[in-house]
Amino acid sequence: MSKVLTFTVALRREEGGGYSARCVELPAAISQGETEEEALRNIREAIELVLEELEARAQARKPDKLELITVTV
Repeated sequence: MSKVLTFTVALRREEGGGYSARCVELPAAISQGETEEEALRNIREAIELVLEELEARAQARKPDKLELITVTV
């Protein structure tokens, strides 16, 4: 079962047309679309790609005895 993650997306209507979208928590995740729906669909994909890249980097660096723990503040 996969985790459900929630992110904040800044969606802006652009003067030249269309929408830009960026993930507040993952600054590398940015996208755009002609409609709100398309921009949101595209930013979801961008977030997934950034998360996959971050996971791959973490796995590549993780020593055998390293334990990853989530802390809630």
